[in-house]
Amino acid sequence: MFSRLLIANRGEIAVRIARTCKELGVQAVAVYSDPDSGARHVACADDAVRLPGRAPADTYLDGAAVIAAAHATGAEAIHPGYGFLAEDADFARAVNASGLVWVGPPPEAMESVADKLSARRLAQAAGVPSVPGMLEPATSPADLLVFGAEHGYPVAVKAAGGGGGRGLKVVHAADEADAAWAAARREGLSYFGADTVYVERYLDGPKHMEVQILAPGPDEPMALGVRDCSLQRGYQKLIEESPPPCWAERAPEMTAAAAALSRACGYVNAGTVEFLLDDAGRPYFLEVNARLQVEHTVTEEVYGIDLVACQLCIASGEPLGFTGGAEASGHAIECRVNAEDPVRGFMPSPGAITAYREPDAPGVRIDSGYSAGDTVPDAYDSLVAKVIVWGADRPEARERTLHALDDFVIEGITTNLGALRALVAHEAFSSGRHTTATLAEEGVLGLLKTSGEPDTEVPGTVLVDGVKAPLWHPAMTKATSGRTAEEGIVAPMQGTVLEVAVRLGDRVESGQALVVLEAMKMVTTIHAGRGGTVTALPVRTGEAVAAAQVLAVIE
Repeated sequence: MFSRLLIANRGEIAVRIARTCKELGVQAVAVYSDPDSGARHVACADDAVRLPGRAPADTYLDGAAVIAAAHATGAEAIHPGYGFLAEDADFARAVNASGLVWVGPPPEAMESVADKLSARRLAQAAGVPSVPGMLEPATSPADLLVFGAEHGYPVAVKAAGGGGGRGLKVVHAADEADAAWAAARREGLSYFGADTVYVERYLDGPKHMEVQILAPGPDEPMALGVRDCSLQRGYQKLIEESPPPCWAERAPEMTAAAAALSRACGYVNAGTVEFLLDDAGRPYFLEVNARLQVEHTVTEEVYGIDLVACQLCIASGEPLGFTGGAEASGHAIECRVNAEDPVRGFMPSPGAITAYREPDAPGVRIDSGYSAGDTVPDAYDSLVAKVIVWGADRPEARERTLHALDDFVIEGITTNLGALRALVAHEAFSSGRHTTATLAEEGVLGLLKTSGEPDTEVPGTVLVDGVKAPLWHPAMTKATSGRTAEEGIVAPMQGTVLEVAVRLGDRVESGQALVVLEAMKMVTTIHAGRGGTVTALPVRTGEAVAAAQVLAVIE
């Protein structure tokens, strides 16, 4: 085992990796941006290196700076966590070339599954069923129309390099093809550096399940059970559990398919193979996540293993201590606690945490990146902590989860704790019949009153600045009418301008898209609240804007 490891990440996952390092006697090195100078993950490390700047591109995504930090501190290996550089094959290659150990899959395996089209072709060659769709890039919106006419609607247009719902647009009818095509390409270019897209059937309200793979070698994949990740908002997972509450009889089929795909791409280390299940329980390959998943914790609790420790053992060439898989026991549930406001369309809610008390009860584990007095910055994702609960069976795990959510105190920022409790208490979840559409379709959050009164006439909406806004929007995109100040239409939050959809002097109609913002991984489209002429447009693509900053003036 190496003696010193650099953690190329932040927040709860960096804290979690540092904890395992301490248990193994490995010194942990943190990296941090300027907003994270006092962060919990820095305090947990044995050493830390500043990456000057605020934006991810200047800090956590600067691979050369991260590698230089590792060499400067005597680290022998780099663990990327999840997000940022975790699935960057070029970075993994650069780590290896610099003489450091990459804690993750081989770059070649990463490349084979990073592009969704190549992953679909790999799955087909391995005999793993996929959702009907294209195996080559779409070249124009006409391809969407041809596919829709042949297979029926809805269809999905996806960025080939996408993931987590980014670069994915659903087309319900032919007249939506042009807009979906443009939006998917724009997001693909913005998030993944390429505007290549393809088309496949869209499964409406499927079950979302995944298999945890742990491979000591390219021909030794172990499938550690199946996780149900179906409770989502806008393709972003909220609650995960293992084993799945339904379609358990399909688990052997999914684990066998995942292992076959792992062998086909020469996978080593930890990874996840994801599936969508239709209403008949038929699994279809979705994607491979060539990294540790946020929800790896539920597998750890059920199987009684430390997946990060397993990753370090594999990377250092040491034996895992078990072969052929581990034995499962009980049931585990994870809830993601985010700094966001469910009533305002899950709008990000960064800020200072004034009070923070974690629940302390049997079977409850908290993985967190924050403490009282910390500030959740607007520059990164909104994940504050994860509530992970184990029980002897699902009813016990669910009851323990409800109590843990009740006992978790976070003040100073708005969180989704109330929404999580409403979801866990809902009949759809207790019965196990929940799908990816449950949050959108069943009015689960209709009674929440975190920062505004629910609209009693239209289920699933609230009044935000006098405008009806959705509690949830497909594709994690919140569309809102721009709030108008005397100076013009202003930003509802801090963020980065992804797109300016109009030009100075344009005549716009009420409801027309003006500016697309991103904040803490949430995309918000600002629409015109009235018709008129754009007489001022003081923002540009790539610019960071503050809350209440003027985006446009319409007269």
